[in-house]
Amino acid sequence: MQDRRIGDVRVTRIEEQMGPGFPAKDFFPEFEAEAFAAQQAWLAPGYYQPESGLLVTSIHSWLVRTGKYTILIDACSGNHKPRPGMPRFDMLNTKYLDRLREAGVQPEEIDFVMCTHLHVDHVGWNTRLENGKWVPTFPNAKYVMSRADHDHWAAMARRPDTEAYQVNTYNDSVLPIVEARKAEFVTGEHGMCGCFTLKPAPGHTPGQIRVDLESRGKRAIFAGDALHNPVQVPLWQWNSCFCEDRDLARRSRHTLLADCSEQGALLMPAHFAPPHAAYVRAAGDRFALDWDFDNMRGRAS
Repeated sequence: MQDRRIGDVRVTRIEEQMGPGFPAKDFFPEFEAEAFAAQQAWLAPGYYQPESGLLVTSIHSWLVRTGKYTILIDACSGNHKPRPGMPRFDMLNTKYLDRLREAGVQPEEIDFVMCTHLHVDHVGWNTRLENGKWVPTFPNAKYVMSRADHDHWAAMARRPDTEAYQVNTYNDSVLPIVEARKAEFVTGEHGMCGCFTLKPAPGHTPGQIRVDLESRGKRAIFAGDALHNPVQVPLWQWNSCFCEDRDLARRSRHTLLADCSEQGALLMPAHFAPPHAAYVRAAGDRFALDWDFDNMRGRAS
C-alpha cells in the first residue's frame, strides 16, 4: 500500500494492474520522435520501455479518507467484463478488492465513488457480477459522475456503430448504477465533503471532471485522464489517441498543470507509474515534474 497525507486527509493508492501498455508512437497523435527522444533519459525505464517502444502504465484508484467520509476516485477496469478488442481490460480476474480490504476498507464502507469520466478503465469496479447480474460493488455509496459524460455515453451505447467494448462498458458498469438510483449527476463546479471541489476538465471526454482537494492549506488535484504519462507534463501539447476533442483536452491539461504549479498542489493522475504522483513547476512555456518520493509511506506496489 502507498499512503500520503494531504493535510488531515489520508490518500491510499489501490492498484488494479501495472505494466507495459500502448506503443508511444501510436498513443500520442502529436508524437514526434525527436521531441520524445529528448525526454527518454528520465522516462526510461520507469515510464517507457525503449526495447519494446511501450509506455508503462498503472491502472489504480485513489482511496481518500477524510475522517468523516471514505471516497474512491475512479474504479479501474473490473473483473469478468467482456471487452472485445481491448485485451488489457477483457475478462480480468484481479485482486483489486483484496487490495482495498488490505488498505483497511470494506466495499460497504465506501460513501462516494467519484467517476472522473466514464471510460472502460475508470468505471469497471462500479459493479460486480452476482448471480448473473451486475450489481453495485459499493452498495452504500453514491456514485458521482458528470451529467455531460453520462448523457454522451448513454447515447453512444445506443448507436449501432459504437465499438462493442464501449457499449458493454456503459451497459454493465454505468447503467446498473443509474437503475439502482445510486448515481449523482453534477454539472459545472461542485463542492463535496467539505474538502473537495469538482471542476470540469473536458476534452478527453465531453464531461471529464477533475477532483481538487484542500485540507489545512495543503492541496492535491486528482487529474483523471487529463494526462496519462509523465511525458505530457513537459510536452503538455500532446494528447492521447483517446482524447475526443483534442484542442479542448490540450487547454484543460494546460489549465490543470498551471493550477498545480501556482497552488503547490500534488498532481495525482490515474495512470502514472511509481511514484504515481508529483509536484509541478513552470519551466518557461513548459512544465517540469518534482516527484513525490519523500511523502510516500510504504513501497510502490
